[in-house]
Amino acid sequence: MRLDKYLKVTRLIKRRTVANEACDAGRVTINGRPAKASAEVKVGDKITIGFGNKDVSVEVLDVQETIHKEDVSQLYRYI
Repeated sequence: MRLDKYLKVTRLIKRRTVANEACDAGRVTINGRPAKASAEVKVGDKITIGFGNKDVSVEVLDVQETIHKEDVSQLYRYI
C-alpha cells in the first residue's frame, strides 16, 4: 500500500493530501530514510512523522485497504 494512503487509513494524518505534502516536505521517514508518498508500506516497517517540534514513531503491524475507526489501533503500534 502507498505510504500516503496508509497514513490516511490509519488516521495518523487526517487527509491524504496532507500526508502527501508531509512526504514531499521530507517530514516522513520509513526505516530511517526519507520516503515519498508513493513508497510501499510493508508489515514490520518503522514510520516516523515529524509534527512541528515532536516526532511520532510507529511500527506497522498490518496493512488493510479499509478498516473501521474502532479497529485502527490493530494496524500499528507506537514506539
